[in-house]
Amino acid sequence: MKTPDIAARRTLGACAALMVGALTLTACGGSANAKDDGKDGDSAKTSVAKIAISAKDGSTGASINTTGVKVSDGKLTEVKMTVAGSGQAVPGSVSGDGKTWKPKEQLERGTKYQISATAKDTEGRTAAANSIFTTVTSSDSFIGTYTPDNGATVGVGMPVSFTFDKAITNQKDVRSHITVTSSSGQKVVGHWFNAQRLDFRPEDYWKAGSKVTMKIDLDGVEGTNGVFGVQKKTVTFTVGRSQVSTVDANSQTMTVVRDGKTVKTVPISAGSPEHTTYNGQMVISEKFVQTRMNSRTVGLGGEYDIPDVPHAMRLTTSGTFIHGNYWYNKGNPPFGREGTSHGCVGLADVQGAQGSTSAKWFYDNSLIGDVVIVKNSPDKTVSPDNGLNGWNMAWSQWVADSAS
Repeated sequence: MKTPDIAARRTLGACAALMVGALTLTACGGSANAKDDGKDGDSAKTSVAKIAISAKDGSTGASINTTGVKVSDGKLTEVKMTVAGSGQAVPGSVSGDGKTWKPKEQLERGTKYQISATAKDTEGRTAAANSIFTTVTSSDSFIGTYTPDNGATVGVGMPVSFTFDKAITNQKDVRSHITVTSSSGQKVVGHWFNAQRLDFRPEDYWKAGSKVTMKIDLDGVEGTNGVFGVQKKTVTFTVGRSQVSTVDANSQTMTVVRDGKTVKTVPISAGSPEHTTYNGQMVISEKFVQTRMNSRTVGLGGEYDIPDVPHAMRLTTSGTFIHGNYWYNKGNPPFGREGTSHGCVGLADVQGAQGSTSAKWFYDNSLIGDVVIVKNSPDKTVSPDNGLNGWNMAWSQWVADSAS
């Protein structure tokens, strides 16, 4: 069973921070100098204020994050930035000390801009500088989507997962410019599953209540020949209580353990003998109060097309869910007795996702990032890259990749 790809991920480029002060700005553009007050009758004197615009006049490939203006030996009096050609203004602000200016928001890729800036030195003499430049294009840059989102509260199994929009060949350098740390002190290591996916996790599940910080410093990092990163951002999220639920395909039950204590045992119906459920540790990556499930989207025939599957939570990219089931045989309920699904884990529910059901209870008490373990199924163990399921890879193999 399958629904659209993980919506919880977000495009990093849309959230990248503006860090003008972190970049050494290169002086560029022309300057116009005003005369002094002429009190001593001498010829005009040149302003000592020196304006530096980060993007050199005529340059291409300028950063969308760190473009800005700064001045030494003076204060900025006016900065005007526009989209070249259209004249559309780009809002920005001067710092309190008058030394720097930066745009209010991240710039667009592949766009030509113009900056005009003026400043005065301590004697009121004016200096000016201008620059027309083009930001890095989409074809010459790469971005990544990531999960979890900034400010999220997640379960203890939630990895940090990137999917890049271009194949990365310089994997070691790209990985080294993303750091993930936890307030728990756990060591966090990144692992490449392929040329476009990079996940980070500790050896064991995150400690409940810990704070995790991800620092992305990819702006200007070459990911592959002539293709550079454009993202610069810090993301933080919180790990909530620990909840790990174990599905036993033999007994057709699920035991929910929260913070080390069993809180509920729920009868379930796992995969049928013809369509078994994967074994292994699986992480909830999406939640839907109701969603459509069509067997054709997962490579089956026309076995089912259910428009309103209630309380559905994704466990794999390939289509494994734990979800409510209202279409079961009411005269012979399978829950706690036999597996009848096409590979998912089903719980008793009602149509419309209303009512006090075991499926609704589990949905309401689950977080993105909670772990669901399936055991005693005749199927194989789920692949570590099928969903957010890297916990199924041995730590020694996970860290071996980081050393390469």
